[in-house]
Amino acid sequence: MGDAGSVAPGGWQRARRIARLTAIGTGATVAASVATGGVLLGQARQARRTIPMAEAPPPRCDGVYGAKLPGPPVTMVILGDSSAAGYGVHRRRETPGALLATGLSRRLHRPVRLHRFAVVGALSAGLKPQVESALEVEPGIAVVLVGGNDVTNRTPPAVAVRYLVDAVRALRAAGCEVVVGTCPDLGAIRPIQPPLRWLARRWSRQLAAAQTVAVVEAGGWTVSLGDLLGPRFAAEPTRMFAWDRFHPSAEGYAVAAAALLPTVLSALGAGQERRPSLAGAEGVRSLPEAAHEAARHAGTEVSGTQVRGRERGPGGRWAQLRRRAFFGVGAVPQPAAAADPAQLEGLA
Repeated sequence: MGDAGSVAPGGWQRARRIARLTAIGTGATVAASVATGGVLLGQARQARRTIPMAEAPPPRCDGVYGAKLPGPPVTMVILGDSSAAGYGVHRRRETPGALLATGLSRRLHRPVRLHRFAVVGALSAGLKPQVESALEVEPGIAVVLVGGNDVTNRTPPAVAVRYLVDAVRALRAAGCEVVVGTCPDLGAIRPIQPPLRWLARRWSRQLAAAQTVAVVEAGGWTVSLGDLLGPRFAAEPTRMFAWDRFHPSAEGYAVAAAALLPTVLSALGAGQERRPSLAGAEGVRSLPEAAHEAARHAGTEVSGTQVRGRERGPGGRWAQLRRRAFFGVGAVPQPAAAADPAQLEGLA
C-alpha cells in the first residue's frame, strides 16, 4: 500500500487543507462543543436502533445488457459498498449497476457486460480484494461508490483515501477508466439527529473533498453525490429512501445513476459531442478549489485537465469542474419513470 503523500507532491496536504474548509460553520461549532459529552454517543446508539440491520443481500445485477446490439461488449465493474451493490431494492433492474449498464449500452449502441464486486458493509479498506477480482475480467470502466461506512466507522480520512488511491491506481495501470462517486452526505439521513447530523455532514464533506483530490491526481474522474437525495428525502422520504430510511430506494438509485452516467460516458470518450451542464457552473479550477466546490454541490463532476498545455499551475493540478444536467434534478420523478432504466437512455 502506497503512502498517501505519494499521490502527488503536496497532493494529500492540499486534500486535507481543502477538506477542512468543508466544515459547515455554526453547526460544526455547536457539534464540537458537545463532542466531549455523552450526547453524540447517545445519538449514535439511537441511530443504530432506528436504522435496521441488513436483512437480505441486494439482487445480483451481473450479466450482459443490450445483448442484441452489435459490436463487442464493454466490460464494466461496480465496486464499493452497499450503495454500489444496490442494497435496499428488490429488483435487478433497480440496482445502480443495472441502471448504468442499461443507459451505457443504449448510449453507446453496444452491449455492456456488467460485473458487480461491491460488498454490503465494505469500507475503503475492502476495495483491494474487489479490485483484484475485477482485474481478472479486464474491465474497460469501473464505477466505485464508497465512503459512507468509513464515516460511520470514523476511519481517518488519510487511511480511507489511501486505500481508494491504491484501487484507482491499480485499475488505471490496467488501462481501465475509473469514475468514483464520492462520499454521500450522511447529514441528510433523518434517523441521525443534530448535533450528530452536523458532524456527519462535516465528516462526509471532508472525506468527499479528499477523495476528489486523490482520485483526480491518480487519473480518475469523480462525481459528488453529496446531499443529492437530501431535498427529496425531506419532501417525500418514503419515496426516495428504502424501508430502512438509510439506503436509497429505487427512485433514489435512479437519481444517483443519472448523475453518474454522463461522466461514465465521458470517461470512455463517448460524451464529448454532448456535454449538458447547468449554466455558469462549469470551468477550470485548481484541483483543491474544484474539490471544495464539488463537496458542497451534489452532481458535480471533477476531472483533470490542462491549461496552456500544462497540467499544473500555482495552486496545483488543474481540474475541470462541470455540473451536468441529469434526470432527477428539479421535480421529483414519478415512481414508474424513476425506476425504469430506459429513462437513462438520453442522459449524456
